[in-house]
Amino acid sequence: MKKLLSLMIVVGLFLASPAAWAAGDEAKSGSKKEASAAEKRAEIDKVAKEALAEILEKSDKARGLYEKAAGWAVFDNLRITFILSGGGGTGVAVNKASGKRTYMKMGTGGIAFGIGAQKYQVIMFFDTEERLTNFIEKGWKAETGADAAAGTKGAGVGTEFINGIAVYKITEKGLMASADLSGTKYSLNKKLNK
Repeated sequence: MKKLLSLMIVVGLFLASPAAWAAGDEAKSGSKKEASAAEKRAEIDKVAKEALAEILEKSDKARGLYEKAAGWAVFDNLRITFILSGGGGTGVAVNKASGKRTYMKMGTGGIAFGIGAQKYQVIMFFDTEERLTNFIEKGWKAETGADAAAGTKGAGVGTEFINGIAVYKITEKGLMASADLSGTKYSLNKKLNK
């Protein structure tokens, strides 16, 4: 029984390790190389375009914030929970004035009860170019947050710029405003920006 419990903890730590998931997009598998940097950027751009279109279609409030924003970012994430939780993903931050795209990565970790996986996209709007530049150059660590489920139609979704950033989350259940991102760190993906 102790061996089984020990094995479950080890497996849980491995699956929940944010570093393992965040670094996964940069790892090489055997003698095969993963997709080229250009292919990865193209896939990130495709996901970002689809997520941005979805949120702008489903939420008038998000559309209004997007119009006011100096820039935006979209991250495609996977979170695994098995005693501990962890996850990672990649994304792109875009300066609306210049069109410049900066590719980034994210990692998350914490303690959670249950077993499962969740795939979701996080969409951020930045009120000023300075706020966007700080996010890109210095990264960002989300310490707290509150979920506000809006359902599949996004009815009644409302958020605003809080400390210069408005955050939305799209899950299988629909659009969420002011998404809970606590324990999540965003940083520059140097390999994809070469």
